[in-house]
Amino acid sequence: MPQKIKVLVVDDSALVRKIVSDILQKDPGIEVVGTANNGKTAIFKNQTLNPDVITLDIEMPIMDGLEALRQIIETNPKPVIMMSVLTQHGAEATFRALEYGAVDFIPKPSTALSISVDEISDLLIRKVKSVYKSKIKLHPGGPPEPREPEARKTEAPRSREPGKRVVAIGTSTGGPSALLQVFQKLPSDFGSPVLVVQHMPEGFTRAFAERLNMNSGLNVREAEDGDRVRPGFGYIAPGHSHMRIEANAGEKVLRVFKGEKVSGHRPSIDVLFDSVAESCGGDSVAVIMTGMGKDGADGISRIRKKGGYTIAQDEDTSVVYGMNRVAVQAGAIDKVVSLYRIAETILEHA
Repeated sequence: MPQKIKVLVVDDSALVRKIVSDILQKDPGIEVVGTANNGKTAIFKNQTLNPDVITLDIEMPIMDGLEALRQIIETNPKPVIMMSVLTQHGAEATFRALEYGAVDFIPKPSTALSISVDEISDLLIRKVKSVYKSKIKLHPGGPPEPREPEARKTEAPRSREPGKRVVAIGTSTGGPSALLQVFQKLPSDFGSPVLVVQHMPEGFTRAFAERLNMNSGLNVREAEDGDRVRPGFGYIAPGHSHMRIEANAGEKVLRVFKGEKVSGHRPSIDVLFDSVAESCGGDSVAVIMTGMGKDGADGISRIRKKGGYTIAQDEDTSVVYGMNRVAVQAGAIDKVVSLYRIAETILEHA
């Protein structure tokens, strides 16, 4: 009989601890080996119970989740999934946690989100299994030092020379902190638009776009239906909708729409990549990065067949070597590079 995945559940609310534990225990392959109601106890139980995966709340008494995460990564690193609330403060703390070494997050049930308890249950179980199965590359020592953008941007940098190619990026688990590193390295005079699908729950993508915008020379925003695609801008697909690029009267525009899930996701990387293959063909650079599953692997293959240049993040720097692995194995990738060379490779070919 296969060994069960051991999970430590950390939250200051007894009710939340029970709900999360009950969700996980319903799966025969998962065992909740312990719970903790603050960060200090979580660190102790991480040492004594040695779980495979930890779910971790952010706001807790005695020691909060961020400090607990930092010490867990330094002393006995484990894949940590943050339990996040949709507030400005909650979103900021979540992204800091991902930069500290948390592998992913899921939202707590909330009336502010359209995601149901059943969907959250399914998401939590899938994430626990995926981060456990994938040999997570944890990097103790905290987040990378932020790099100052080369120049402060203006709202409409019309002086940029338009780049010939559209850049499309798809990522999932491990993506937020990886994308931050890529965007920090793209220069303020970059002449191509950058379209991003990051698997992320509804409500968090706007805060994530704002975080990228503050740390990049590009103008980064959450995409809206009808946006004209402009050089030097980054567009993040909303967490509740697909994003496509279309040619319209000589211009490229974005279509943001609900629709059914594709490749198990909404937004789906395949939806974006298919539209890039159709509308941009060889005038495109596509990047597939860290993440579980295979969303984007078919789409990036179609981009390559149309003459676009394709890049995959390598295994060593991926939190989860999943989507990018499938794309590489399918022969859909022109170049495999480390996270630290993705921006450089984009610049070479855009």
